[in-house]
Amino acid sequence: MHLIDVEKRRAELAAEGGADKRAYVRAVFEEIAPRYDLLNHLLSLNVDRVWRRRALRALDWPSAPRGCYLDLCAGTLDVGAELIRQPAFGGFVVGADFAVSMLRAGNGKAPANRLGPVGADAQQLPIGEHTMDGATVAFGIRNVADLDVALREVHRVLKPGARFVILEFTTPRSAVVRAGYHFYFHHLLPLIGGVISGHRTAYKYLPASVSHFPSEPELARRMTGAGFTNVRWESLSLGIAAIHVGIRGVDQRA
Repeated sequence: MHLIDVEKRRAELAAEGGADKRAYVRAVFEEIAPRYDLLNHLLSLNVDRVWRRRALRALDWPSAPRGCYLDLCAGTLDVGAELIRQPAFGGFVVGADFAVSMLRAGNGKAPANRLGPVGADAQQLPIGEHTMDGATVAFGIRNVADLDVALREVHRVLKPGARFVILEFTTPRSAVVRAGYHFYFHHLLPLIGGVISGHRTAYKYLPASVSHFPSEPELARRMTGAGFTNVRWESLSLGIAAIHVGIRGVDQRA
């Protein structure tokens, strides 16, 4: 089998959640880190910036403006840096990601005493129970090897009453929008992404991972199963992305 075909098959298997997903995802993001921001903004036509700001509004950080917040699968620290820039925010953000090269690529986006990058797996966070005033994850939760473990781990570190906000790509429900979306996502995006990033299969994994990610109602159900309450979601940009919000309830212990 041709090398490119082998790499494409590896990407497809990782997107399906195979045993090698963790290693594949980590290796890919380590490699594309230097051009990740450029491609994110280029391929989304800068709409990703708007989506991130909406996710931060859903976080309701003004209720604890000096609190400590977690940005999971933080990548190049865009979300944490955006939160730090808010005029009334005086807290601290922990940016956790297991692809350390991604975190390094985000160096300088915010002062080190306000935004701390931490090399950590979303399934096993080096953070104490009930210590975070809120948590976000933008376009990263679908890359976690075990979604349910990651959801429970976020629930563990949040304080009772804290919010968890997920911003993630989705598949549009409209047949017309979905057709155009699939053409761009499965044909143009891999071509452009592959040329600019220099990685032949990274941007084939992206659309495949979205196709295998749970639908909006199913993700809401799994958040509820992890212990979150009042889970709600809203579609963005004709169903291309969605924001889910859940609240960490109070433990019912005797």
